Amino acid sequence: MNDVISTLTSHRSFRKYKEQQITEEQLNSILSSAQSAPTWIHGQQVSVIVIQDKERKAKLANFCGNQNHINEAPTFLVFCADFNRAKIASDIENVPFAACDDSDALLVGATDVGIALSNAIAASESLGLGTVPIGGIRKKPLDVIELLKLPKYVIPIAGLCVGYGLEDPGINPRLPKDSFIHKEEYDHDQKSYINIYDETFRQHHLNKSNGDRDVTWSHRISSFYKEKHYNNNYSEVPTMLKQQGFTCSDMK
Repeated sequence: MNDVISTLTSHRSFRKYKEQQITEEQLNSILSSAQSAPTWIHGQQVSVIVIQDKERKAKLANFCGNQNHINEAPTFLVFCADFNRAKIASDIENVPFAACDDSDALLVGATDVGIALSNAIAASESLGLGTVPIGGIRKKPLDVIELLKLPKYVIPIAGLCVGYGLEDPGINPRLPKDSFIHKEEYDHDQKSYINIYDETFRQHHLNKSNGDRDVTWSHRISSFYKEKHYNNNYSEVPTMLKQQGFTCSDMK
């Protein structure tokens, strides 16, 4: 197994960090790796906001649902889907800009962010740093947009804590590979894989918590998805999309 694959398959999410800032060299390597990720039509529909100011991190931690690891991490990166530059290019060429009326723009932006985020995680971990991605950046997206002064056509998709991790949480077990890998066509036998995985997941968390946490993957996931907007925690997303110019009129 080479070093890249070893890094990728050793991922774990750190939620506690040392009070030690990462170096500028490390940060530049992480950001260069993220920027080098492929993007749709080479449109480069991603921007990253680097947050190291403690007061600003504290505000973002609050917006994200009081996630204290954002405060603890010395560096917090906010990954945004960014069509502002595409709009500027359209203005330069004096042609209409209609992409954000198309729902596919959301898929493009989120996908490009996901690939860049993955590169940043891999780069960070290859440098011996710990990370945890933060989807909660979308809980209060209007406040995030105001704080970071994001222009129209730019939306926050995910955050990333980066720093020297404490209290190694270990690697969470994944679903059986047969549920993830589908050969030629989709394997519809997912329930049997989930039944097997529920017990693996349950035993992992019992061992990790010294018997205090008895939960299956099915229970955890179904509790999260049982209501629209994930228990209303992400209820501002539709307003945020409209405000930032993502009308997705093709869905009406």
